[in-house]
Amino acid sequence: MTIPSSSAQAAREVVAKRLRDVRKRAGLTVVELAADCGWHHAKTSRIENARTAPTATDIRRWCRAANAEEQAEDLIAQSLYAESMYTEWRHQVRNGLKRLQDSAVSFFQQTHLFRVYSSSLVPGLLQTEGYAAAVLAMSARFRELPVDDSAEAARARVARSRIIYERGRRFVFLVEESVLHARIGDDDVMAAQLGYLLTAGALPAVSLGIIPAETWRGQWTRETFHVYDDSLVSVELVSAQVRINQPAEVTQYLKAFEELRGMAVYGTAARALIVRALDSLS
Repeated sequence: MTIPSSSAQAAREVVAKRLRDVRKRAGLTVVELAADCGWHHAKTSRIENARTAPTATDIRRWCRAANAEEQAEDLIAQSLYAESMYTEWRHQVRNGLKRLQDSAVSFFQQTHLFRVYSSSLVPGLLQTEGYAAAVLAMSARFRELPVDDSAEAARARVARSRIIYERGRRFVFLVEESVLHARIGDDDVMAAQLGYLLTAGALPAVSLGIIPAETWRGQWTRETFHVYDDSLVSVELVSAQVRINQPAEVTQYLKAFEELRGMAVYGTAARALIVRALDSLS
């Protein structure tokens, strides 16, 4: 599977190069190493060309065949990091949606500046429990989870979102106006959610920008993405979450964010758009 991010692919290629160097220093050919490991030589080639990610067992066999067992654990850790940059949702949710929400708490506590652009939903940090439950229930159905723990996950999402009230952090949210009109849950859920946006958008640490539907666009609608401080970007795809940390790529997302930010309205104008969406519910 090709990783749709040069950051993730670059990390995988570093591991592949190290494994290739281990083999060459041992004086082994691709065929010889494969024979020692007990697999076809094509697998060795796929690993060395970063087309197949090695498992921990693969790496241990590789290092044992090359008499470099002392490097195995470090290589395993590096490989796991590379693969964590592209994580399919089906793997992330296999232990339940609540656990996925809880897994972000520690990272959020380490972050000081949050930038979020959303073209589809109210950002998670601004979601009410009812709205979050509706979103997560959709996810449970779409991913055909054996157990739907969306209600518990929604409570966990709201609990971790209380970070917006803590001092020492800043939050910059950008949403497309269409997000305000996308019916997630019933009218009561939407009314509560839109009402909360009016409240949360007025918090001192929060900047809430809304890109009007009729605005002239200098930047087209993008996929939802989050920027944490200036070091990590998380992009949400249908099938997976991509984490990007290469400076050049992060810079591109920051540039896109600033251009989108320039198209948004704030304060009174943003509140007027929210109120208009509220009025459309009745």
